Amino acid sequence: MKRAAAVLGSILLAGIVSMSGARAEEVTLDVLYAFPAFAKFHEPIAQEFMKRHPDIKIKYRAPAPTYDDGHQTMIREAVTNQLPDVYYSGFHLLTELTHTLEKRKQIVDLGPLLAAEGADFRKKNYSDKILALGKVDGKLYGLAFNASSPIMMYNVELVKKAGGDPDHMPDTWDGVLDLAKKIRATGGPDVAGLAYNVNDWPDVWLYHAMILQAGGTVVDGKKVPLGGPELGVKVLDRFRRFVSEAGMPLINWDQSRQQFIAGKIGIFFDTPARMRQVTDLIGSKFTLRSTTFPIDNKAKGGLPTGGNAAIITTHDPKKQKAAWEFIKFETGPIAQKIVVETTGYLPTNLLATGPEYLGPFYAQNPNFRTVSLQMDRSVPWQGYPGGNSVRIWRAQREIINGVMRGDIDAKTGYGRLVKETESLMRE
Repeated sequence: MKRAAAVLGSILLAGIVSMSGARAEEVTLDVLYAFPAFAKFHEPIAQEFMKRHPDIKIKYRAPAPTYDDGHQTMIREAVTNQLPDVYYSGFHLLTELTHTLEKRKQIVDLGPLLAAEGADFRKKNYSDKILALGKVDGKLYGLAFNASSPIMMYNVELVKKAGGDPDHMPDTWDGVLDLAKKIRATGGPDVAGLAYNVNDWPDVWLYHAMILQAGGTVVDGKKVPLGGPELGVKVLDRFRRFVSEAGMPLINWDQSRQQFIAGKIGIFFDTPARMRQVTDLIGSKFTLRSTTFPIDNKAKGGLPTGGNAAIITTHDPKKQKAAWEFIKFETGPIAQKIVVETTGYLPTNLLATGPEYLGPFYAQNPNFRTVSLQMDRSVPWQGYPGGNSVRIWRAQREIINGVMRGDIDAKTGYGRLVKETESLMRE
């Protein structure tokens, strides 16, 4: 009996030690992303990942309000060594953030980790163009998690009432503005022809899109042509005409989206990330369609690739291994299916568009496919050299607002934009 009790005790003790060891192997990742509304896909992805990896726990911090706010948080916490283990950097801020963190050895080169997965894994999952979005100075510091370019949404009934053809929407900005003016004239006293919320957008995305679609250059080394004098002035003049001729209300981007959903705006430019939200809220109020972003320069015009790349900052071996598994899953077909169906983003995984994942969804929801039709126009979303990208956009936005209100003429506004941008770059 004593021997049996001793054996049983040994078994129980071994079990306790084993359980303690298992608990000791659990890893908790501290994760930060931007935009609180994006919890709707981050949370289910984390839950699905933890089901498959019960030894890894995902703990999200309170989301940053925007990419710019998240970027500033990361810069501050780099100094205090309180960085999250995983962060999602807006593409336009990735270079600036990487340079800051790399000097302090606070960011992980993902190239060797991806190479260890094998060439076949890389070829099946990631295109060269998608991988390029996460590269800085030739090294892979981030894996593209969300990717998009701005698209045009429109109210079919308002377009028809204005004499437009909803099956053949204009693909140049002169054509769009002409249709928008007709929508304003025929839609009623409280209907605007279009909304292009560069006046309140949280970052430079919509501003750069208007320059790049015309084949212009935003940044050239230490110079900032912002399209150059001719195009730069033309862009600002167009922003003003959106208000003066098409009746665009100068309200914030979320209020503007609500106005479109209520049927008060004919043509609306937005991120495809809001396609699900807009579709569900419109319901049967009117017929919603989407189409590609108008391109004036068909030969050279491009569109800034919006979205973010997941980076790893931890150098703890266990956490780093867990973080790699997490961002691999997030950029894999299962997670990307969740992202696309929840939002409208472009999938960043090649397998995700297959018949076992998003194929049937796209067939039933053609508005969600629109962003993929302009993938060949995608170009890198540039920030500004020098570490002041966030301050630069806030200064630029004030000038753009002045032009759109009619307080500043386009030529003066362009001059101020270049001068203030280059001044902040030198600080």
